[in-house]
Amino acid sequence: MKGFQWFCCLIFLVNLGCGKDKPAPLMVLDAPSNANVQVLPLLSEGNRLFREGRWEGARQQFQAAVDAQPDLAEAHYNLALAMNHMGDQAGAKPHFIKAANLAPGHKIIWNSPPLRRYGNVPDAPTQATSTPVMPGMGGGGSTSPGGGF
Repeated sequence: MKGFQWFCCLIFLVNLGCGKDKPAPLMVLDAPSNANVQVLPLLSEGNRLFREGRWEGARQQFQAAVDAQPDLAEAHYNLALAMNHMGDQAGAKPHFIKAANLAPGHKIIWNSPPLRRYGNVPDAPTQATSTPVMPGMGGGGSTSPGGGF
């Protein structure tokens, strides 16, 4: 009987791991209380267009919101979402990162799958500071003809 209980427990755990719900759809963020008055209609219209699947129109509204208030995380995030939906991941990346930097701890921004895709990626690729060195025979690392002994 004990073996049967272990078997049932194992089946339960396997099903628990396999039965993950699909992620919630990515949704745009509404304007926060610190948004400028001129940004409110831009975000509202951009959000409406985004919900209708009109990515280019939404992108234009969100870009105007970013231009009007560059320190507004929600505007950067919404712009990045629209660009991401349009297939412009390279253009979306800096806006996802800017949104995260402007809103530390904002759960929706920080937990969004598109932002997690970029992780802790620097904005510019790092350059090698020296020529790679191949270790010498035997792994000693010496490049002298005599082997360095």
